[in-house]
Amino acid sequence: MTASPPARRHIAHLHLHAVPDAERYADVVELMSGITPHVQAVPPDAVQLDLTSALRYFGMTPYDLVQLVRLRLFALYGIECRAGLASNRMLAAMAADASWPGHTTEVPGDRADSWLRPRPVTALPGIGRATATTLGRYGVHTIGQIADLPPLTLQRLLGVGTARLLAERAHGRDPRPVVPEEPAAHLSVDLVLDRDCLDPDRHHRAVLGLAERLGQRLRAGHQVAGRLTLTVRYADRTSSTRTRTSAEPTSHSPLLAGAALGLLDALGLQRARVRAYTLRADGLTPAEDAPRQLSLDPVDDRSRAAEAASDRARRLFGADAVRPASLAPAPAPAGTRRKRPPAA
Repeated sequence: MTASPPARRHIAHLHLHAVPDAERYADVVELMSGITPHVQAVPPDAVQLDLTSALRYFGMTPYDLVQLVRLRLFALYGIECRAGLASNRMLAAMAADASWPGHTTEVPGDRADSWLRPRPVTALPGIGRATATTLGRYGVHTIGQIADLPPLTLQRLLGVGTARLLAERAHGRDPRPVVPEEPAAHLSVDLVLDRDCLDPDRHHRAVLGLAERLGQRLRAGHQVAGRLTLTVRYADRTSSTRTRTSAEPTSHSPLLAGAALGLLDALGLQRARVRAYTLRADGLTPAEDAPRQLSLDPVDDRSRAAEAASDRARRLFGADAVRPASLAPAPAPAGTRRKRPPAA
């Protein structure tokens, strides 16, 4: 009884038209994870997906599933992309590079060689300007010509390691799997002001807002932070930094806010002219693995339950659907009159 050949992989490479910020890029990766668990981030503006296991679930062809992914990406985040679809990561990335904006290029497995051969050597990953110049001196200008060179000749031109790698790639071979995104080593959020800020109350509100955003991102990634760092940049481009290690890793926004405000007080800004703030979380660990001190305080339990409900509302209605009362818009200036309801 002969063994059946391995199933052909279907790898998609999405190249985003605009470089998103770190928070939006994390949202894109999370969206892709709803299509397939095999998602690899390729920062700052690309992502790769192994669609092989998702085809039966969605009942679509690989090409149609890529169009669904692009549609969701545009509908939810307004992000356009060009895409490549092939049997391995290298070919998918090359196909995306060859696509027109807003289009998808598919390279069928049985036609990969004919698609590769006429392409210029510079289209092959790993060939830079110096390598292309060396190959050009010997009349090698296309990927097909690299594939046709005897291995020893290519090794004399480029060296053993580079020659072996490029020979494999010139034949369209790339054994690398799509590796799901590794947990981030740190998370950071920042706020850059349009003008210098001297107001201590605004410093307070800015740091509170950063702690709230950081807590939301930690909870969305099911992570907790063991250390916070606050960096404040001034109008003269200098900066000050303070760091605090938590007694217990957390993603609870009130605890993060308390620690962040403690760092702000330690800076002693007074009348400093501040232009930007950055709050960074380090020592990240999975939330399920982190110990938590038991509390008999019902206020803490209610606070965490309210926080979980707020997170669900934000996922449904947007990031601004719920915000802490401390970050509500400032009240109207004194002397502003409200309209009275008409008399009955």
